[in-house]
Amino acid sequence: MSIKVGIIGYKNQARKLQYIFEREKCEIKKIYHPTKSSTDKRFTNNFAELYENDVVIIASPNNTHFKYMKKLLENFSGYIFCEKPPITSIKELRFLEKISKKQKNKLFFNFNLRFGELNKKIQNQSEFKKIGNPIFINVISSKGLAYKKEYLNSWRSDGKKNLHNILDAVSIHFIDLLRYNFGEIKNYHYTPMLWSKRGTSFDSAQIILKFKNGLTASIFNSYATPFYNEFSVIGTNGILTFNNKKLKILSPRDTFDSKKLFKIPPTKHAQNFSFDEEFYKSTEKSIKYFLKHVKNKKSITAKFFDLSISSNEIILNMKKQK
Repeated sequence: MSIKVGIIGYKNQARKLQYIFEREKCEIKKIYHPTKSSTDKRFTNNFAELYENDVVIIASPNNTHFKYMKKLLENFSGYIFCEKPPITSIKELRFLEKISKKQKNKLFFNFNLRFGELNKKIQNQSEFKKIGNPIFINVISSKGLAYKKEYLNSWRSDGKKNLHNILDAVSIHFIDLLRYNFGEIKNYHYTPMLWSKRGTSFDSAQIILKFKNGLTASIFNSYATPFYNEFSVIGTNGILTFNNKKLKILSPRDTFDSKKLFKIPPTKHAQNFSFDEEFYKSTEKSIKYFLKHVKNKKSITAKFFDLSISSNEIILNMKKQK
């Protein structure tokens, strides 16, 4: 018996999610938009028609997530799959904190990097311990989206509704991944920028994090630069690094040349790695995890809900700084 799915949203990320859910043998029964129409018979402007499904996906613009989520929590008994960020205000966050345990157990936020190769390597202790104690992490993830023609007319460029879009859509992924693996974040500094001068929302962001355990991290995300991705963890005895093509572990620290001078450590592990594939495959695995619980009518672990709320609160507090 296939899982019946309704989806809020119909372009970009919504379309990608729809494709993956259909590949997982789900049946997309309804596609909701409040005003638009389509020749697709599944299209509807009647929100109540979503309640007939087993799952509802929220893949609409960030600032609409909460109003749809609240409506579903009040009227829908199935599972909810919501794109990040979960919500866009502290008031909304406090509301979610107070929903029932039963509701939390059926509400899943798509922080897909928790299910990716990056996370897998960090949690593989036999490999990760080769770098010693991690002391600094550097993350760069950028592309020239702001210069595409369609960007100017998209919700992403609208500063009135989504001023901190790059933080909400991209940076939150990496903040959550680091929070998931390295614990509580003690201090942070957020610098948003608008380099492209296209639209009114920020297209770039620099974030500095300091963790309770002393680890520090730098995250740079942009829609105004060439396509480039890098993720490096520098430890006391080596380096774990991912770039656009390769994943490597370099160790040990005490590596010298013929003159007894320090040199770059040898490669202890290497494999092909693609950030494009990382985002897509981790989304696939995130959806598989979610659907496994739907099929078996099981509760989704509370730790994922709590971490999602924690990561969301961090970015909301960052916005207060600006």
